Amino acid sequence: MDTLVGLLPIIAMFAVMWFFIIRPAQKRQKNTASMQNSLKRGDQIITVGGLHGKIDAVDDQTIFVVVADGTRLQFERVAVGRVVSES
Repeated sequence: MDTLVGLLPIIAMFAVMWFFIIRPAQKRQKNTASMQNSLKRGDQIITVGGLHGKIDAVDDQTIFVVVADGTRLQFERVAVGRVVSES
């Protein structure tokens, strides 16, 4: 019984860490993966590096982005940080 009482603070700390750190991080990661898998032509995006552009084409693992001066760049899907507006 004393062992269980001694482990209670450690178990409580793990539960708090789970609900405040690990669980929200998993939700963000799932939402980001969902967003990156649903990219389509015409979406306005911002990459994780801060580049703004419009998706011109989508492959299995990469996307082609057109930037302001008409330059067409190829990026990995995971490089997309967020979608600003959808087509």
